[in-house]
Amino acid sequence: MADLNDALNLAQEALERCYWDDEKQYYEHHFPRKEEEAFVYWWHAHTVDALLDGYLRTGEGVYMERIRKELTGTWNANHQTFLHNWYDDMEWIALALLRLWDVTENDACRDQVFAIWEDVKTAWNDHMGGGLAWQKKQLDYKNTPANAPAAILAFRLYQRFGRPEDLEWGERIFQWNLRHLVDPDNGFVWDGINRLGDGKVDYEWEFTYCQGVFMQAALEYYHITKDEEYYEMALATFREAKRRLADSHGGLIPYEGPDDCGLFRGIFFRYCCELYAEKKNEPEIRKMIHFHAETVANRGMNREGLIGGSWDEPETGTVDLAQHLSGIMVMEMAARC
Repeated sequence: MADLNDALNLAQEALERCYWDDEKQYYEHHFPRKEEEAFVYWWHAHTVDALLDGYLRTGEGVYMERIRKELTGTWNANHQTFLHNWYDDMEWIALALLRLWDVTENDACRDQVFAIWEDVKTAWNDHMGGGLAWQKKQLDYKNTPANAPAAILAFRLYQRFGRPEDLEWGERIFQWNLRHLVDPDNGFVWDGINRLGDGKVDYEWEFTYCQGVFMQAALEYYHITKDEEYYEMALATFREAKRRLADSHGGLIPYEGPDDCGLFRGIFFRYCCELYAEKKNEPEIRKMIHFHAETVANRGMNREGLIGGSWDEPETGTVDLAQHLSGIMVMEMAARC
């Protein structure tokens, strides 16, 4: 059986060796690299998160240097701004920068978070009864990926800086997400509403991503209110996600699809770790995290130390940055809890 720490060090070094581009000054999106690569802004927020996980686990300053270079390269590639057309993408950068501020108390990180947050709030409109739009070019499409991370951000800002308006925004966004995109019978979280302009909910889109971000939004609200209802709400979503997405596949959540979908499981397990750490009295959460991390470490890495979409066998072809980051994140969360 592979040592988890050794597997993590191998995967983190593979991230640097296989994806870092000295010319572009950011992590490329595929290995082997493609001749033409689109710049996928939000993946870089999770690269920062994964590197910060490495720093918190090891204390090695090289991770902070990698974070600095990655943020600079992302800023430049995004036309020297962290603002963007997609609201959810900006929310992820803001959450990563806020985590970085927690560690460094760097004022520049905090100031960028505030600037991004002001732009994110412009997504709120009356289509579909409120909620934040997914992107600036489609203001009538509302989804969990745009709303739940924004609620996490608002609640975290309130807990750190005590501004009442952030709490108000968090409550407003969270309650909209709860009313419109959460199954009241079991806590399962749906993806979005009105994507095609028909007012319909995408019930068939069952992603770990949506479960993870809603769980954490509920947990952050629990931190503020101390109301057990919100902790139980997060726990119900976890249990239904496990039942629906993992239990029918022998306990292992399968690959959810190419491109952005490669990141979804890593996000889910990040917030599973947060949920377990809250009280440490739900062993099923920790067991699930460790089962997936050990599967990645023992069966999911290839000879390069890269982790593809299938976590129970090594990838022999191209590995997306998103896929590799997800594998790193689930192992980092297992090392933490």
